[in-house]
Amino acid sequence: MKLTKALVLAAIISMLAAAAAPAASAATPYEAYTYNFYEESVPLPAPYVPEKAVSGQSLGVGSFNQPNDIFVTEDGFIYILDSGNARVIALDNQWRVLRTIDGFEMDGRENKFANPSGIFVSEKKEIYVADTDKGRVVVLTSDGQLIRVVDNPQSEILPPDFKFVPLKVTADRAGRIFVVSRGMYEGIMQFDEKGKFIGYVGTIKVTASPADRLWRALATDAQQAQMQLFIPTEFASVDIDRKGFVYATTVDINSTETIKRLNPSGQDVLKRFGHFPPRGDIRYRILGNNSGPSKLVDIKVLGGGMYVALDSLRARLFAYNDEGELLYAFGGRGTQLGVFNTPVAVERVADKLVVLDRGKNNIVVFAPTRFGKLVSAATTEHYNGNTDRSVDIWREVLRMNSNFDIAYRGIGRSLLMQKKNKEAMEYFKLGMDRKYYSTAFKRYRREVMQEQFGHFMTTLMVLIAAFVAYRIVRKVRVRRSERREA
Repeated sequence: MKLTKALVLAAIISMLAAAAAPAASAATPYEAYTYNFYEESVPLPAPYVPEKAVSGQSLGVGSFNQPNDIFVTEDGFIYILDSGNARVIALDNQWRVLRTIDGFEMDGRENKFANPSGIFVSEKKEIYVADTDKGRVVVLTSDGQLIRVVDNPQSEILPPDFKFVPLKVTADRAGRIFVVSRGMYEGIMQFDEKGKFIGYVGTIKVTASPADRLWRALATDAQQAQMQLFIPTEFASVDIDRKGFVYATTVDINSTETIKRLNPSGQDVLKRFGHFPPRGDIRYRILGNNSGPSKLVDIKVLGGGMYVALDSLRARLFAYNDEGELLYAFGGRGTQLGVFNTPVAVERVADKLVVLDRGKNNIVVFAPTRFGKLVSAATTEHYNGNTDRSVDIWREVLRMNSNFDIAYRGIGRSLLMQKKNKEAMEYFKLGMDRKYYSTAFKRYRREVMQEQFGHFMTTLMVLIAAFVAYRIVRKVRVRRSERREA
């Protein structure tokens, strides 16, 4: 009887323990991680968990066919570019179908898309479609009426045999259009609000490797003439933030600048203050399947100083803060909900992430966990200058994972802004942040010097006065002794 009661009690305890376990650990078919100072992967609680998968059948519009892009407006309206079916599917913020745009009227005739690859929707609800196989960017109203067509760009700086093949598109509030075009190595093509080509932004600099330079130095003139030129690589994706800065990724897997943030002048102003530059995985296999550096095919600005990049090689998502530090990475390839076949685009719907999977012809929706919400909140508060609030949230993050270096660095930076230099030094040491530790140490040293300067000067003056008095007394004694002897 006692044994039966003990077994029942043990079963109840085990059920309660299972119920109390974090849902993320049981609900995610992938492991979340980041990298520490030594470039070692450090496991983390899952920042997001898969919530559902959305397909064409579930929306009632028929199966997707090789969808290539997705865009979500600030008010949560969703636009899916179903490339294989040559259509745009517009949804409201409740995932209800508003309309399907599979053509438009131009010059009195019905016109169709041909393998469109990229989509963007402006604040005015104007729809920009990179109509790839027809070599044009089509701008439509929200109900599918043609506004204008951008095609056949003309300029002296374009090569004579140039062919316009738009892949991705975005636009700023002034109406300037930014287009990633296939075979365009000079940078992102820029058009004015009327569709006139006005130049490039974000030109990719090319540098030869030491091995290439050595080979060219040893080669004969004939061999050098036959060598392939060092041609820049293409951009892969483009996005724009509220300030008008263009975020882009390149397909140059050998570069440490695969993510760029371009100001209106076209200069790359992305911060890279982390232990390593933002480029996806830092450690990876050299040979075999899924080997080599990450291939970042899409990027999304999340706000609050954060952005997320999508790696198509290993089907993972990498989130960074405005300092260029990796907050977390998660994802993978597989058949379960939450892992992908061929992910091609990432977007944000409120506080959730959505990933378009061309291989599975569906969209996976990810909901943030408590850990993910805390990391986002702390990063946003620090970005907005609310240092006291960010410290409290980072401390809560550390209670969930004490090996999260960014939390220590976040607290350290907030304390540094509050001029609590000594405390900041301790957190920078825990977060292995040598640069900011040196800054805090210099400030703390100056602070100590200023605090102790008065005591130091008082002590020095007392010592000097004592020394002068001693010399005077000694001289007086010497003179008295001389007089007595005389």
